[in-house]
Amino acid sequence: MKRQCNPLAALGAAALCLSAATAWAEPKVEVMHFWTSGGEAAALAAVRDKVVAEGVKWEDAPIAGGGGDQAKTALQARIASGNPPAAMLMLGQNIIDWAKEGLLGNVDALASADGWDAALPQAVKDFTKVDGHYVSVPTNVHRTDMIWASKAAFDRIGATYPRTWEEFNALAPKFRAAGILPLAHGGQAWQEAYMFEAVAVGVGGAEFYRKALVELDEAALRGPTMVAVFAQLAELRGMVDPNAAGRDWNLASAMVINGEAAMQIMGDWAKGEFTNAGKRPGEDYACIPVPKAKGQGFVYLVNSLSLFTQGDPDLIKGQEVLARAIMDKDVQVAFNQAKGAIPARADLDLSAMDDCARATSADLVANDSAGTAVPTFAGTHAAHAAVVGAATDAITTFFNSGMTAQEGAAALAEAILAAK
Repeated sequence: MKRQCNPLAALGAAALCLSAATAWAEPKVEVMHFWTSGGEAAALAAVRDKVVAEGVKWEDAPIAGGGGDQAKTALQARIASGNPPAAMLMLGQNIIDWAKEGLLGNVDALASADGWDAALPQAVKDFTKVDGHYVSVPTNVHRTDMIWASKAAFDRIGATYPRTWEEFNALAPKFRAAGILPLAHGGQAWQEAYMFEAVAVGVGGAEFYRKALVELDEAALRGPTMVAVFAQLAELRGMVDPNAAGRDWNLASAMVINGEAAMQIMGDWAKGEFTNAGKRPGEDYACIPVPKAKGQGFVYLVNSLSLFTQGDPDLIKGQEVLARAIMDKDVQVAFNQAKGAIPARADLDLSAMDDCARATSADLVANDSAGTAVPTFAGTHAAHAAVVGAATDAITTFFNSGMTAQEGAAALAEAILAAK
């Protein structure tokens, strides 16, 4: 509640009144993010509604662009001007870098009081807790090595969902003969980077993925397995339509939803679009991991809102309310039902979530135990942004050209080794 001031007060009294009004200003939190698709907006609403219900003003600052590159540029401009947002959606190594710069605050007291250490898996803490401090609050875990398939499209050609890359590739001419695009794709560099990492773990397996994309091992980058990865990417580039260039990822998802395309390779944020469209897993679409030539593998991405240091007590209060809202058990479930992901917390009852989410959660547990859960490369968890940026340029050049698999693998290795 704000204190009311007399607008006719004398100058000195007015100054005191202004000071009192400032002290009694309502808590608020500005959230900068790139969650702008329908499913993403619905997910964020679960957090916003909880924050607002706690008496905190929510200031929404969306930045269009699903990969977050535009948001990073906007954030850098805000920081340069000395006006960072209270909270910002950022990924992986970017969080660690800003924390090392001393620009992120923390909610350690809240985290300790609410038992975050016991509630969060280590994979999540690796990208939210830096040097012992919770500088970021996790909303969810995504799986990036996923296929989204139209049940109607597969029923039309009488096919089963692919279990191997050979089966995947053999489906393309059958779909084309039926007038269905085999693979929906958004021709943006970040999307091609995510497709690449899904193929890398699918063709090469988790051990190869870790060697090549986490350790940046030269032998793995230059070896025959990487050539095989690019050979499969070459198959995929022949399955997309000529109008893919520049298409947003959610528009590619819509092509599967409306039956125009049979499949999309995309992280499980795509499921939010299916949910938002009223589609049900099993009945309308399938959510399946990419084929794995060498057993298990699970590529994970942690979404979280990082907290920039604030001096105003009302802004600090807003951050604390935001953090508690994100980690609320009911909010975690509601957020991820809309987002398409699984909760960041590992201590939740998932019975209210759909079959896709429960299967993904079980797969994460199994792969984590087996040591085959690996961090996203495209999402800058496995490597720093400079390395990922150089690699992404090489990947997208390959995908949008006639380069051979050998040429593509060599270009990727050169790009990564030069940037590391």
